[in-house]
Amino acid sequence: MAINLRTLLILCALQWRCSNGLPEMIPIGGLFHPSDDKQEIAFRYAVEKINSDRAILPRSKLSAQIEKIPPQDSFHASKKVCHLLRTGVAAIFGPQSAHTASHVQSICDTMEIPHLETRWDYRLRRESCLVNLYPHPTTLSKAYVDLVKAWGWKSFTIIYENNEGLVRLQELLKAHGPYEFPITVRQLGEGNDYRPLLKQIKNSAESHIVLDCSTQRIYDVLKQAQQIGMMSDYHSYLLTSLDLHGVDLEEFKYGGTNITAFRLVDPEGPEVRKITRDWNLGMDAKNKKDFPLMNRDNETFVKAETALMYDAVHLFAKALHDLDTSQQIDIKPLSCDAVDFWPHGYSLINYMKVVEMRGLTGIIKFDHQGFRSDFVLDIIELTREGLKKIGTWNSSEGVNFTRTYGEAYTQIVEIIQNKTFVVTTILSAPYVMRKEASEKLIGNAQFEGYAVDLIHEISRVLGFNYTIKLAPDGRYGSLNRETNEWDGMIRELLDQKADLAIADLTITYDREQAVDFTMPFMNLGISILYRKPIKQPPNLFSFLSPLSLDVWIYMATAYLGVSVLLFILARFTPYEWHNPHPCNPNPDHLENQFSLNNCMWFAIGSLMQQGCDFLPKAVSTRMVAGMWWFFTLIMISSYTANLAAFLTVERMDSPIESAEDLAKQTKIKYGALRGGSTVAFFRDSNFSTYQRMWAFMESQRPSVFTSSNHEGVEQVVKGKGGYAFLMESTSIEYVIERNCELTQVGGMLDSKGYGIAMPPNSPFRTAISGAILKLQEEGKLHILKTRWWKEKRGGGACRDDTTKTSSTANELGLANVGGVFVVLMGGMGVACVIAVCEFVWKSRKVAVEERWLFGQSLPEKVKPLEDFEPTTSKFPPN
Repeated sequence: MAINLRTLLILCALQWRCSNGLPEMIPIGGLFHPSDDKQEIAFRYAVEKINSDRAILPRSKLSAQIEKIPPQDSFHASKKVCHLLRTGVAAIFGPQSAHTASHVQSICDTMEIPHLETRWDYRLRRESCLVNLYPHPTTLSKAYVDLVKAWGWKSFTIIYENNEGLVRLQELLKAHGPYEFPITVRQLGEGNDYRPLLKQIKNSAESHIVLDCSTQRIYDVLKQAQQIGMMSDYHSYLLTSLDLHGVDLEEFKYGGTNITAFRLVDPEGPEVRKITRDWNLGMDAKNKKDFPLMNRDNETFVKAETALMYDAVHLFAKALHDLDTSQQIDIKPLSCDAVDFWPHGYSLINYMKVVEMRGLTGIIKFDHQGFRSDFVLDIIELTREGLKKIGTWNSSEGVNFTRTYGEAYTQIVEIIQNKTFVVTTILSAPYVMRKEASEKLIGNAQFEGYAVDLIHEISRVLGFNYTIKLAPDGRYGSLNRETNEWDGMIRELLDQKADLAIADLTITYDREQAVDFTMPFMNLGISILYRKPIKQPPNLFSFLSPLSLDVWIYMATAYLGVSVLLFILARFTPYEWHNPHPCNPNPDHLENQFSLNNCMWFAIGSLMQQGCDFLPKAVSTRMVAGMWWFFTLIMISSYTANLAAFLTVERMDSPIESAEDLAKQTKIKYGALRGGSTVAFFRDSNFSTYQRMWAFMESQRPSVFTSSNHEGVEQVVKGKGGYAFLMESTSIEYVIERNCELTQVGGMLDSKGYGIAMPPNSPFRTAISGAILKLQEEGKLHILKTRWWKEKRGGGACRDDTTKTSSTANELGLANVGGVFVVLMGGMGVACVIAVCEFVWKSRKVAVEERWLFGQSLPEKVKPLEDFEPTTSKFPPN
């Protein structure tokens, strides 16, 4: 009976043969599980589409032979395949289960029957009768790697459902070596409660999640993640499913969470829409509920495997048409009990591997190994309008984001609007201060300052609301090297208890690794706060200060030397001798007016620029006089010019002028804010001076570090020159505007900036940085700084003294010029003493010459000066 049936089938096959080499009816077999109704309908519809469109097979038609098999029963699947082969089929499509597909593949390889699959399969095959249209896991994994690198993820957590997920993500695991950032791998488990696992991930502060699970479980995982607070603005999810458009994501559209996936089928594509319309028209109401292009809330979507089944039938038909032009094809029944094969099987497989066509899943093309290549995946992201395409990926070019910067910025601004941010800060004048009021204030109204006004201006630009809260420990945020944990405002951001941190928070490398910062809203550097040096009382003999002691000694020596030289030359030259009695042509003696006393008087008169009643006559003496006058001109001019500065400028000598001066001494103590960026700068610096300063500060007992800037300022005031405080230059500017005893010493030791911090991977970083840049261009930042530094809270208290000192000279008091009076009175007293000495000396000389008693000669000598005869020189003329 079996032989008669086989003979009958052969006769039927011979009757189906037509003139062009193809039978009029070409049977193809489909193996489907009971749950694969959508793939079955897609298979049937593709056959009907090809039969109705005579462009591919103009003289032949396809005949769909469907067999239902259990998903786990490989024995039953083998029997169904053998049954299809006995009837005579040109190809086998399916099944979707990995347990039964391997047995089907083994039989097809033996009989050389083309086997077409549309399921995910990680096995590598070289020579077989299999053609799988589903992208290979290695290629898909490369797409995930490229997308993660494009995002710049440094660490992430992988959540997988089964071992196939690890195979799917193996390239992603290999991409991060042992020296890269850590990757955490977690398995979902068998139950339906994923919250314990998600809570562990949340406690690890990881915000990047790669989720690999079946499409049916995606909603449950995301919903439970939302319940425990893992669907915030700072979380990002990469889903490996290619059918995310088939998941109801309505509840997650407005949460701000970044949910991204790849898509093989574009439900909005023109080809998909056309097939959807035709399919809807061709299906009756009974079958529409099983329609693979399902209709939910007026949104149609196509599963990837459904579209691949449709493309697989068209690929087979096109390859069959191409093969028909080169050889005669007949279809014969095959028996699994006999060693038999179909001679056209490998030819048809090879044609399918070289065919290139466009289907619902894009370009269908295979490489030399039989794997699908050069396909394009859409990158889709969940927005408020639903899933939106933001880019594409292909194996040759990688990730290509098609969304422009303007579109991304607009989307972020739309999310920010009407959103309430929690802003963490600390009390630090003038950035954030308690508002002085007679009644108790609550909420944002209790704070004022530069940072408060800044966040208000930013909120006005972007349209969000905010709530200001103080950090519990009142610290900026530093990393504990032993526990590897942060404190202060940085900890608040990492725990996602706050969305923004705004204060005089310095952007450092360690903080930048932990959180995100906006562009700096203020630039500054580390400088030294020190007490102003005490004004030195004016020196009584400050008029001597313009010239040094050496110059004064050299001037005195020059004065004596010129006087003696003038005396010698005046005696030596004959032109300085003159006749005391011009009427007597032959005088007994000649006179010379340049005695030693007169020479010294002439020199001192010239030095004081007062002149003298006698002048030199000879060329030699005039040459000496001219050179002396030139010397006195320069010296007196220099003295006069320098005297004005020394008498009018108050001298304030500071023991330190720079950080190098601090490092060279040990008398003046110096410190900084404990746990701040200033301490980190000195601790991590490689510059020898700063290393020496850090060693000195760290070794001091009691500690020179303070718990706040205010405490440091108080220590400088109380230290009276014995303590210097290292802090940011902007804070120093604020302090010295209000405390006139303090000043900034030296320049800035480094250059840095204050920025607004936010949790890592915050999507609002770009928008807030843009708002800061806009305020900077409008001059608002300068206005805010002027308001809080120079106008409010006692600002500008030291401005008048500074202006007066810099614009006008100080008045000269008695203390400044008192030494001149002392010299004048001293000179008068010395002159009186000399006069008495001269009188006494002359009286004694007269008494000796006249042989009088000294007492008797005094009355005689008290007479007019003109009665004394002038002395004449006894030196003869030359």
